[in-house]
Amino acid sequence: QVQLVESGGGLVQAGGSLRLSCASSGRTFSSYSMGWFRQAPGKEREFVAAISWTNGYTDYADSVKGRFTISRDNAENTVYLQMNTLNLEDTGVYHCASQRHWIPWDPDAYDYWGQGTQVTVSS
Repeated sequence: QVQLVESGGGLVQAGGSLRLSCASSGRTFSSYSMGWFRQAPGKEREFVAAISWTNGYTDYADSVKGRFTISRDNAENTVYLQMNTLNLEDTGVYHCASQRHWIPWDPDAYDYWGQGTQVTVSS
């Protein structure tokens, strides 16, 4: 049984930082690319960032480039999302997901998803 469990969300003021974690169990973590998506109320789910399983290659949505950093610790079976200079548009539920390939933008390419962690940015 594969499980992805996110943590680290919360309430933060605009300009602040948060670090999200996603712990994986039930599969060989190092063989899977990992991604972060978010969904705001009334909006569709959107890609945020991803990191490949082969060489650690990363990809980011334009809206978070330069502010967010994705990383992974294969020994800890965990992927992280460091979020800096947060703004109101970053509010949403953040989900991590895993895939066997490297199609970072496509949510249909991911086979397992976590339940999500809420991030709320206040003014």
